[in-house]
Amino acid sequence: MPRMLIVYHSQSGASALLAAAAREGAEATGGVKVTLRRVWDAGAQDIVAADGLLLVAAENSGGLSGGMKDFLDRTFYPVGERGCVLPCALLVSAGNDGRGAVRQAQRILSGFPMREAVEPVICRGPVTPDLEARASELGAGFAAGLEMGIF
Repeated sequence: MPRMLIVYHSQSGASALLAAAAREGAEATGGVKVTLRRVWDAGAQDIVAADGLLLVAAENSGGLSGGMKDFLDRTFYPVGERGCVLPCALLVSAGNDGRGAVRQAQRILSGFPMREAVEPVICRGPVTPDLEARASELGAGFAAGLEMGIF
């Protein structure tokens, strides 16, 4: 059974809600083992043990949140040394437009041995049922792709 890792950083709680929705969507597929971790509780060993990585980050001051940058900094060399190539997806909770956070995350991830499996999803504004549904759909779609082996 493929293993999907969801790592999130949330200060206001919005990213945590979106990460939970993504997890629910992924688990609903039934064919993927899903692990949800806060950035502070996750490390390179979690990435290496996964078959796919979904990052859920906040946009802070027009860029990627510091907690997510810290996670990526801490895991960059250990993951790269193991040559682990993973499909990844990105979900951004944005108070602004989110594009700066996406650009910054993509720039960082381009140095990892990862490949972007799906287009990033930006959820703008306060978390609503519609945004939770978008996060759930991303989780379900990414999980289904892992299960079918297309990523």
